[in-house]
Amino acid sequence: MKKILSLMLAGIMTVGLLAGCGTQSTNETQASGTGTGEATTAPVADPVDMTLTVWGPQEDQADENGWLPTMCQKFAAEHPEWNITWKYGVCSEGDAGKNVTADPSAAADVYFFANDQLGTLMQANAIAQLGGKYLDAVTADNSDSMIASVTGTDGGVYGVPFTANTWFMYYDKSIFSEEDIKSLDTMLEKGKVAFPLSNSWYLASFYVANGGTLFGDKGVDAAAGIQFGGENGTAVTAYLANLVANPNFVNDADGFGLDGLRNGTVAAIFSGSWDAANVQEALGENFGAAQLPTINLNGEAKQLKAFAGSKAIGVNPNCKNPEAAVALAVYLGSAEAQKAHYEMRQIIPCANSLLTDEAIKADVVAMAQGNTVANTAIVQPSIPEMGAYWTPAESLGKALVNGEITADNAAEKTEAFAASLNNAGL
Repeated sequence: MKKILSLMLAGIMTVGLLAGCGTQSTNETQASGTGTGEATTAPVADPVDMTLTVWGPQEDQADENGWLPTMCQKFAAEHPEWNITWKYGVCSEGDAGKNVTADPSAAADVYFFANDQLGTLMQANAIAQLGGKYLDAVTADNSDSMIASVTGTDGGVYGVPFTANTWFMYYDKSIFSEEDIKSLDTMLEKGKVAFPLSNSWYLASFYVANGGTLFGDKGVDAAAGIQFGGENGTAVTAYLANLVANPNFVNDADGFGLDGLRNGTVAAIFSGSWDAANVQEALGENFGAAQLPTINLNGEAKQLKAFAGSKAIGVNPNCKNPEAAVALAVYLGSAEAQKAHYEMRQIIPCANSLLTDEAIKADVVAMAQGNTVANTAIVQPSIPEMGAYWTPAESLGKALVNGEITADNAAEKTEAFAASLNNAGL
């Protein structure tokens, strides 16, 4: 079944929920291919009756006019060869790995997932590989980074990305110019910058800037380990120790950065699209957002690189109607569906063809996220060995913030950090 699915995955991005998703509720609707939308006018003899179960976030299906049921009805209208009964269930992208793998045979036909769960889903044989014309459709309208985010250790593509998941920079345009924001060190000369240094998700950006790697160039080589040590790593640790000592730097924890933007004591923070509304409210007409700046390491500009991932749509290889499920997943991840997702829920699209859309080009946050993925990010590894990274990195960040690490002991602390990265949890 998995092989059959990999030959046909072309569906739209949808998610369904079964009773196994905890407190989520399920509703059913009947839809034939003659509903509203771009239906085919030619009659279809004996359409195939089927039920498709889709798991997705509550926000996408709050009522029958929500994004998910709206897109599913459009899909049904375009496919009169199938008489589809829809079952919807609430299951967030972050919970898919747990809920789908609990019993893949009883899980949704199509579901949304966060790409860092891909390894877990693959191990449980709970996600189908894309192939053929469906794979071509997905790769044709996505960046290399987005495709890499849903690529498994075997080189296969296992999902349809519909939005990127990363972080970038928000800043006060009355303090920093467009030229200033190219360099973190320049910014620190002009205003206070908050950065979540004690947060593992952000810390890696400095080490990657100076050549550090996580599991090889593509993030899938477990044997390659995490290479944040040596002279390059020591230079970064020393830089960070000096950064913490800079009076214009503050560690962003417990909402300190956003509060600082509101009261004027902070002029820049690093976060993602989830904070856009709060930052816009805090900065008003001085609201700015951009890709990551460089840092000055020993006289050379080094580009900070954020972790980037995606939220995507997957197909269950155990589903009873694989052709329809695959077609649905690809449709939900199509530019048409992403544009509707943006208009209905402000979910920033990742389809290449939408980057020139006038409404999206005018959205500062959408462009900052898109530019970050394209220019100042690496794909966050999704292999299980990545679990060894988070706790040591958090510990290092906290030690830096607490002043326990200095430029003088940077070499020693860096080597201890590098060793812990390649031993923890293994």
